[in-house]
Amino acid sequence: MQDKEHIREIAGGYIADSDLFIVDVKVSSTSRITVIIDKSSGSVTVSECALLSRHIEEHLDRDKEDFELQVSSPGLEMPFLVHEQYIKNEGRDVEVIGKDGIKRKGVLKNVTPGGFEIEYTATKKVKGKGKERVTEDISYNFDEVKGVRAVVKFK
Repeated sequence: MQDKEHIREIAGGYIADSDLFIVDVKVSSTSRITVIIDKSSGSVTVSECALLSRHIEEHLDRDKEDFELQVSSPGLEMPFLVHEQYIKNEGRDVEVIGKDGIKRKGVLKNVTPGGFEIEYTATKKVKGKGKERVTEDISYNFDEVKGVRAVVKFK
């Protein structure tokens, strides 16, 4: 079976001087290798995935152990896995699922090494006024969330 950390080192060395970053590396028991990359600015291109895939293949020996390799960008439904994804999506709409199971949608802001905030708008009862839309900032530590993902809006 291929070593996950060795593959991470090979990929990391190749993308070190670019704005690409590694989101995840998975190696199954059947030697299926999945490398997920993202980009600090913009979207990952098919060409970037293909070039990284070739680079990884050149550094692994198929004669020693056969493998299947897939290099891709994270899908829209995939939750954020690394800090760089939070930074990339600062200022964008996200959906946060807290460990308490509560879902909130808002604008991601103030990403720090320990957590982040979202600007969240909700309808609340206001004494003497009935219901009113109120915007507030909600802070989360990374260990307080089950998942965070970008919300895509179509115009």
